[in-house]
Amino acid sequence: MKNILLTLSFVSIAFISIAQNNLNLDFETLDNETSKDWTSFGDGSYKIGFDTSIVQNGTVSGTIESISGQKGFRALSYKIPANFGGKKIKLTGYLKTENVEGGWAGLWMRIDPNVGFDNMRSKRLQGTNEWEKYEIELKLEDSAEEVLVGGLLVGTGKIWVDHLEVTVDGKPLDQAPKKALSKAQMDKEFDKGSNITFNALSNTQIKNLELLGRVWGFLKYHHPEIGKGNYNWDYELFRILPKYQKATTHKERDNILVSWIENLGEVAPCKNCKKTNKDAFLKPNIDWIKSDEISSTLSEKLLYIQKNRHQGTHFYIGMQPSVGNPKFKNEKSYSGMKYPDAGFRLLSVYKYWNMINYFFPYRHLMDKDWDTCLEEYIPKFINAKNELEYELAAIQMIGDIKDTHANLWGGNNKIQEERGDYYAPVHVKFIENKLVVDDLFDDEKSESCGLKLGDVITYINGKPVAEMVSEMNPYYPASNQPTRLRDISFDILRSVDNTINLKVKRQGNHFDKTLDLYYKNNIKGHYSWYKERTESSFKKLNDNIGYVTLQNIKEQDVDALKEAFKDTKGIIVDIRNYPSTFVPFTLGNYLNSNRTNFVKFTSGSIDNPGEFTFRDGAKVGIKRNWSYKGQKVIIIVNEISQSQAEYTAMAFRAGEKTTIIGSTTAGADGNVSRIDLPGGLRTMISGIGVYYPDGTETQRIGIVPDVEVKPTIEGIRQGRDELLEKAIDLINQSIATNQKIKD
Repeated sequence: MKNILLTLSFVSIAFISIAQNNLNLDFETLDNETSKDWTSFGDGSYKIGFDTSIVQNGTVSGTIESISGQKGFRALSYKIPANFGGKKIKLTGYLKTENVEGGWAGLWMRIDPNVGFDNMRSKRLQGTNEWEKYEIELKLEDSAEEVLVGGLLVGTGKIWVDHLEVTVDGKPLDQAPKKALSKAQMDKEFDKGSNITFNALSNTQIKNLELLGRVWGFLKYHHPEIGKGNYNWDYELFRILPKYQKATTHKERDNILVSWIENLGEVAPCKNCKKTNKDAFLKPNIDWIKSDEISSTLSEKLLYIQKNRHQGTHFYIGMQPSVGNPKFKNEKSYSGMKYPDAGFRLLSVYKYWNMINYFFPYRHLMDKDWDTCLEEYIPKFINAKNELEYELAAIQMIGDIKDTHANLWGGNNKIQEERGDYYAPVHVKFIENKLVVDDLFDDEKSESCGLKLGDVITYINGKPVAEMVSEMNPYYPASNQPTRLRDISFDILRSVDNTINLKVKRQGNHFDKTLDLYYKNNIKGHYSWYKERTESSFKKLNDNIGYVTLQNIKEQDVDALKEAFKDTKGIIVDIRNYPSTFVPFTLGNYLNSNRTNFVKFTSGSIDNPGEFTFRDGAKVGIKRNWSYKGQKVIIIVNEISQSQAEYTAMAFRAGEKTTIIGSTTAGADGNVSRIDLPGGLRTMISGIGVYYPDGTETQRIGIVPDVEVKPTIEGIRQGRDELLEKAIDLINQSIATNQKIKD
């Protein structure tokens, strides 16, 4: 149990900013059926609720209830930014328990990164108890970045949590001393602009700027004084650039860089720095430092810093506790500059290139050599004439890392503006390499639009669909082409106008069609990946086969479907969606009775940027009286299956009864890390490497099905779900084969 609250959780990333004087620690502020800013995580079958009938204070309490006899844990969690000082922090709160067994109930508090942790395990609160006040106190440190608090249930039973309070040195949070600002945070000189301009760039100037970007990024993540937060490293770039641009020879250029490094302060010999692990999966690339293209003096300076680099807590980079994906810290987005000046646009290239270079676990899987991309994109960013060109340069660079998690959001959304706000009343998808109408939205607009299921669209506004796809490809980041086509299909009928002209093929006949488009908020039933489902997540099909979709599965559904499916001959799990609940273990343990390793991970290093090593993964499968006893489990996946969906499919694949059918998934697995760029832009990356136990890649490749099945145009015309049909057929075939063997 010692790893409780340090569990791996593949979920969509959430960014929460909470004012100290507006905390919802008492659960009182509800958003629909959820208490605002509260989340939960854990392993096992539990129900999270917010009770308005049993409370200690106010009108709402938080509840955690086990819904099976299976042991695990679940935690209610609330995040507080650690932007305050002090010596000790205390969490107080009230707990009520009912039949807690096989574990304990408690409050919990964790200070990240790796500052302190307590979950009341030593108190062993069990059984049934009325409301009682408890407290946890931990030591504060200046390195604290976040404080997470909440209630915890380990084992079975039910708990209520209420009236939580956080104090620092005996005072409420809003009276706690503000954390002292670092030197980097106090530097405001270029808040309103960099004052950097560039004339027409020669090849020599681009090469020089490439070297500066490499040195700038190397120092950012290696130099001890920068790691301590003693320099606003964004603004130090703007201080050196005017002088650096005037360098006319390599010698003059390198001397400027050497002086820059020397002025940062003396670097003491490092006693704790370790050499790169000889078994590291990825190793830092420092070949450029040893290159003949830079002076020996500069090379020696950089190699010395690499040998005696910063260790431990870093001002600009951290790792998420237990998971290990990078957390890019103290990175301003400069959101007030929708079209950043030339200096900030260059800063954007430098930031992104170095983040990927040192902390992207899949840099070895790109089609391009990432080493060449810095030189390529420097002129594109500097020469961007407006917001749109800046966003287009950014999304192309992001696309080069070939990660479906990576896209572009924020800023003034000029790219989205160019794509338009008018949408078709039909859904289209690429099937048999053709753009096919595969769904009609449930309203009068789609019924009267003149298009039918199975119609093939060949031209849009006079341009062949294949040509449009070729033009759109660079602006749709994705790990593989099926996933890129998935995303292109969402937008290919979008327009700034309220009509588009189509050429359509229907069962051998061709015709022209002017299609009315509708403003995005005026299309009932409009969706991108799939329609919303409100019915139960599971049901029995004909032939005594169980079916469950993860699109709308709830935690409590797992135990309910165990009962419903206990006598079925097979189960179909549909993951052509993004799971609404994290079920690799709760459902995976049911489907697989053999304890099996199904995954392992790589993660990066703050202490040696660029190094990635393998670490332990996870196991799934438990033999219990409730384990599934049917003969066959079929998992359905396709290009919509992404991230958590892929991880879930990996867990289910470990089962001895499991067959995966469908087509290539999105190829983007692992917890995501957020990246902020100048102009209010933001993107993400897959932050850890996810591999099968034998080291087989999942990134870009996706979850390769055991049996490939894709929809056909004819099947769409007939309204059939051919993948589901194949799943049913495989289960029946398996049953028939096993029966013959018995006979």
